[in-house]
Amino acid sequence: MAQLDQKDRPPADIGILGGTGLYEIDGIEDIKERLLETPFGKPSDAYITGTLGGKRVAFLSRHGRGHRLLPSDINYQANIYGFKMLGAERIISVNSCGSLKEDIRPRDIVFSDQFFDRTRRRNTFFGGGIAAHIGFAEPVCPDLSAALFAAGKELGLRVHQGGTYICIEGPAFSSRAESNVYRLWGCDVIGMTGATEAKLCREAEICYATMNLVTDYDVWHAEEESVSVELILENLRLNIENAKAIIKKTVASLPAQRGEKCGCGRALENCIVTQGSLIPPETGKKLRFIISKYVKP
Repeated sequence: MAQLDQKDRPPADIGILGGTGLYEIDGIEDIKERLLETPFGKPSDAYITGTLGGKRVAFLSRHGRGHRLLPSDINYQANIYGFKMLGAERIISVNSCGSLKEDIRPRDIVFSDQFFDRTRRRNTFFGGGIAAHIGFAEPVCPDLSAALFAAGKELGLRVHQGGTYICIEGPAFSSRAESNVYRLWGCDVIGMTGATEAKLCREAEICYATMNLVTDYDVWHAEEESVSVELILENLRLNIENAKAIIKKTVASLPAQRGEKCGCGRALENCIVTQGSLIPPETGKKLRFIISKYVKP
């Protein structure tokens, strides 16, 4: 396992978080595999780094190769911290999801801009003697999400901009009663990972946007097949090439520097409430890739 030093971290402009094989995009060069050990433990798998569209990219399989990890068993802190160690300032997340709306059909792609978190996890990088409270009213990066949506439109794909992603604990799918309640709440899609990742990216000052590949109508639709593993895998297989095309086009179009509109790179400004002198040294060291801009050793 490699332990990177902050001053020596290799450049990875953009992180891409999704399934195994997502890095197999036409045009990617200089592919390398990198195992990391973070202060939060091991990420889900090795990071696959390379160059795409003139940008350094790093891919990670969130469930591990071979899909070994349940949503509740993913080490989300390690995954996002590992991207931070690699220098990523943007993360594109690719997720499978169910649709809660008639007009969002299987094999559509939804770029959600809101989350409703129903998980029992309280994932944060903070604690252990340091408290911080990030703003989360607008949980995704508007610049990155808009770029992904524009790429999908230009490719002629069935894409939707905006919408609420309800994040459930899993691993079981919803009951019909739950699915109908989520629809009454105004949610658009349902998944098990996005909200947690978005919160950690905000704490890490990483731009985050989610590309949700719709695989099913959950269980609410009387005339459509209910969600199943077989249905999810088949529709993912049919849609993954579209996801790769969007990623390739978006990565090439992104400016080298992040825009000021999103504010993601300043997300922790004035959010750490613990007096610097009271932060335990071991906690400061553990979080150095995140807090060093605001808390001096």
